[in-house]
Amino acid sequence: MMLAEVFDKRLIKLNLESTDKSAVFKEMVEEISAIKPELSRQAMLEALHDREAKMDTYVAPGVAVPHGYFRGLKSMVGAIGFSTLGIDYGVYNEEPVHLLFMLLLGEEERELHLKVLSRILRFIQSGGALSHIKDASSAQSVYNILYEL
Repeated sequence: MMLAEVFDKRLIKLNLESTDKSAVFKEMVEEISAIKPELSRQAMLEALHDREAKMDTYVAPGVAVPHGYFRGLKSMVGAIGFSTLGIDYGVYNEEPVHLLFMLLLGEEERELHLKVLSRILRFIQSGGALSHIKDASSAQSVYNILYEL
C-alpha cells in the first residue's frame, strides 16, 4: 500500500495554526469532518486522546503520528499537518512537533495500520519526511511526494 492511498490530498494542511497537542487534534479533526461529515468529531478526538494516554505518538525529532481506533469507521482516514511555529507535544525535553501524520482507523484495520505505520516510519527515518514536506509549496506537492514513495 502506498502512502498516497492513505492520505487524501484534501486533508493535507501545510499551515496549522494550533501550538499545543490538544488544539492541533481539534484543528485536524475539523478538517477531517469537512470531508467526512458522517464521522463523529467527539469519537475521533476520544480515539486520539485515548491512544495518547497510553503512550504519546512522538516518533522522531519534529514528527508525530497520532492515531486511534473507533467503532463505526469502516476504513482508514489519513491527514497530514505541518506547523511552521511548532506544536508543544508535551514530550519532556523534546523539540516541538512540526509534522503530523494523523490516522483514524476502524476496529478491524489493525493489520493495515501496522503496514501504514511501517511505511511512515521508513519515510521519516530516511530523513525525507520533515525536510520534503517543510519545503512543499502545496498540498498537491506533498501528495506527489507520497505518491513517489
